[in-house]
Amino acid sequence: MEKLNSKFIMYGMAGLFAVIMLILVNPFGYNDMGYREIVETPTGKKYVIFSNGVYFKFPGSKITTYPNVITISHRGGEATGSTIDAKSILIRFNDATEAYAQTVVRFRLPDVESDMLMLHSEYVNREYIAMKGLAPFTIECLKNSAQLMDSEQHYSGGRAQLSQYFQDQLEEGLFILDIQETFAKDTLTGENKRIYANKIRVNREGDKVRKKSDLKIFGISIASATIENVDYESQVDEKLKKKIEASTRESVSKQNLVTAQQEAMTAEAEGRRQLVTIEYEEKQVQTQQVVQAETQVKLAEKDLLKQKIALDAARLEAQKIKALAEAEAYAKTKVMAADGALDKKLQAYKEVQGMWATAFQNYQGDLVPKFQTGGGGGNAGLDFMEIMGAKAAMDLNLSTKVKTNKKTKKQ
Repeated sequence: MEKLNSKFIMYGMAGLFAVIMLILVNPFGYNDMGYREIVETPTGKKYVIFSNGVYFKFPGSKITTYPNVITISHRGGEATGSTIDAKSILIRFNDATEAYAQTVVRFRLPDVESDMLMLHSEYVNREYIAMKGLAPFTIECLKNSAQLMDSEQHYSGGRAQLSQYFQDQLEEGLFILDIQETFAKDTLTGENKRIYANKIRVNREGDKVRKKSDLKIFGISIASATIENVDYESQVDEKLKKKIEASTRESVSKQNLVTAQQEAMTAEAEGRRQLVTIEYEEKQVQTQQVVQAETQVKLAEKDLLKQKIALDAARLEAQKIKALAEAEAYAKTKVMAADGALDKKLQAYKEVQGMWATAFQNYQGDLVPKFQTGGGGGNAGLDFMEIMGAKAAMDLNLSTKVKTNKKTKKQ
């Protein structure tokens, strides 16, 4: 029984020693998501663990951890959780003005084991890569990009161009710049000034000439690169302020000019519209007058036609009356020729006899003398009346004889 207990105690102690040795030696490792680990064995062998999770390592191996992406932040030293949080970068534009730029660049480490092992051999750990390799390269690329434009070009719309220069050099290598002397007019003062401009050197094939990039050597790529802000020095801000004021005045002047031109065009258009309206109204009046005149002419023509018709009718009526009168006169002439105008003669005789009868009737004197001296016994008044009636008959050539038809007489 004692031997059995001793045996269990020995096994327990051996197991505990084994656990302690396992903990101390630890032949297992664990790689977190977003990281990679370089394993260096006691024999000098090196290899890279890219996948996350548990992996086996030789006891006593050295482990160096790198993030898959190293972030270099230049934001004034503010803690952002980046690999490097550094102050803003002082840059100088081509016109010698200065500014502080804030940038954030994310570098993706190589996915090829040989490139990663070469990078590890060169820089040993991630802090050294960030401080001695990636951060200085970032600053150099930004400064070189700023030399390709002046501050006025930058704040006048060159921000995107500066970002493009910056990322292009980060990915492909620094431009080799050549200095060229040029002359340009200052937009504020209007004076011509001499400018030494930097131009990217190109080879015979037209390709840009670059400084060899460490990133290309180690297989590092750019995940993202941004220029968040550029803070100009005071003299640039003052110049920019004056330019904005001048531009504002110019813009206001142009706007006033455009407004005046627009108002003039509007007035001109309104005047043309009124002229068209007046012309249209006048044409309406003219048309109405023409129509009225034409109507009056047509009415006059119709009235004239009516008068002409009436005149022709009157003429016809006159001709008719004349014809009738002539016919009646002719008929009377024939009648008078036939009976010797007996009716008229009788009428005249009647009137003469009537006159003398009236005169005799109204006579107040004595028809028979009161005193007779001779033997005459006749009536002188009656004799006078007979004599006057006979004379009237003779003057009228009145014949009281009735013409008889010869044929009748012969019978």
